Amino acid sequence: MLPSFDPIQMMLMIIPLLFAVIVHEVAHGYVAFRLGDPTAKLAGRLSLNPVRHIDPLGSLILPAALAISGSQVIFGYAKPVPVNFSNLMHSRWKMAAVAAAGAAANLLLALISGGVFQIINHFKPIGEGLISGAAAPLLLQLFAYSAIINLVLGFFNLLPIPPLDGGRILTLLLPAHIRQKIRPIEPLGFFILILFLFTNLFDLFVSFLITPLVNLLIQG
Repeated sequence: MLPSFDPIQMMLMIIPLLFAVIVHEVAHGYVAFRLGDPTAKLAGRLSLNPVRHIDPLGSLILPAALAISGSQVIFGYAKPVPVNFSNLMHSRWKMAAVAAAGAAANLLLALISGGVFQIINHFKPIGEGLISGAAAPLLLQLFAYSAIINLVLGFFNLLPIPPLDGGRILTLLLPAHIRQKIRPIEPLGFFILILFLFTNLFDLFVSFLITPLVNLLIQG
């Protein structure tokens, strides 16, 4: 039996997901620009215009299919922004800052979303006079999903697994002799990531890190 399909719930999940992945990529490009690499700016990617960032498969088809299937986890991604690391003068701290920018932006969005959720929830009796009775709970759900999605994206991308941002950061910060030893493992990063996602490791990641933070941000 197919799971029930609620288009409103799907939109409440996909809208913050799209915004989250776009902000993630723009943050990479913006920090690279501030540190001396204009590649993303010249490509027109320092914009929140979704048309410039949407990847048809990763931004639309994949999250929509997961939502329709009733999946408990909605994934998605935008087109990566172009970064020319040679413009950063091969500075390891600059490259690490660019790599960390996306996750940092998502974690900031999670805090903002949780704050807005608490404001709407706390002042719900006042807001009912300003927001229609049907809109108020939808806004609460929207910002709750935004907080959850950005927490997952932020911390997930910080995992020290290539090709995630955390893998790049780890590689950049390690001493050269250790980087040489782990370099042969890097091509296996995608398979390690798949293993992580489809084993109890991901459940542990959600249970011990994401769930407590979600409860902190959007508890009633």
